[in-house]
Amino acid sequence: MNADTLKSNIDKLLERVRLSAQKSQRENSIRVLAVSKTRSADEIRRAAGLGLHEFGENYLQEALAKIAELSDLDLCWHFIGPIQSNKTRPIAEHFHWVHSVDRLKVARRLSEQRPRSLPDLQICLQVNISGEASKSGVDLAELPALARAVMALPRIRLRGLMAIPAAGLEPEAQHAAFATLRRALENLQQEAPELDTLSMGMSGDLEAAIAEGATIIRVGTDIFGPR
Repeated sequence: MNADTLKSNIDKLLERVRLSAQKSQRENSIRVLAVSKTRSADEIRRAAGLGLHEFGENYLQEALAKIAELSDLDLCWHFIGPIQSNKTRPIAEHFHWVHSVDRLKVARRLSEQRPRSLPDLQICLQVNISGEASKSGVDLAELPALARAVMALPRIRLRGLMAIPAAGLEPEAQHAAFATLRRALENLQQEAPELDTLSMGMSGDLEAAIAEGATIIRVGTDIFGPR
C-alpha cells in the first residue's frame, strides 16, 4: 500500500471514530489499536509516521521479529491473539498490553514472568459474549471470580474486558453484544472502580462498539486494506 492510500485510510478512520463518538455524546478519547498481524515492519513504520502509536499482534513469532526491527520507535505493543501457556514468557517480556487472557493459569504465568524492570503488564480479560464454542473467552458466569484472582497477582494490572462478537451480526445484534460486555464491566466496577477499559469493535462494527462504550477499537482492514 502506498503512503497516500495509507494516510487516506487513517484519516477516514479517525473521522469515522470522531463522528461516532460525537453521535454517542462521548468525548473522543477512543484509542485506535492498529491490528498489524501479517503486515510488514515497513508498513507499521509508515503507519507510525502518520500518527498511529499502538499496534496489535496475534502471532507471537511474527510479532517478536517486528518488535525487534522497530525498537527505534516509541510504540505500544498489544498482544491480542490466543495465548498458549508455554508461550507466555516472551509475551510478558515484550508487550505492554495483553487483551486475550481467559484463564487464571495464563495470568499467573504472565505475572511470574513479567520482568521486574518493566512497568506492570496491562491486562484485559477476554469474554465469550456470544456463547460460541469455537471462540476463546471466559464465560460471563465465571468472569467475576477470574477478575478477582487476576487483580490479586503482582506485576500485572487488570484494566478491563475484551470481546469478539459473532461475525455478520446486524446492527441491533452488534449493539446487544457490546452492551453485554459493557454491563459486565459495570458489574466488576462495583468492586473495582479503577477498571476503565472496553476493548471491542473492529472495522465492521466500530460504530456500535463506540455507542456502547468502547475505549479501544481494534482495526486492521480499514487501515491497511484487506490481507
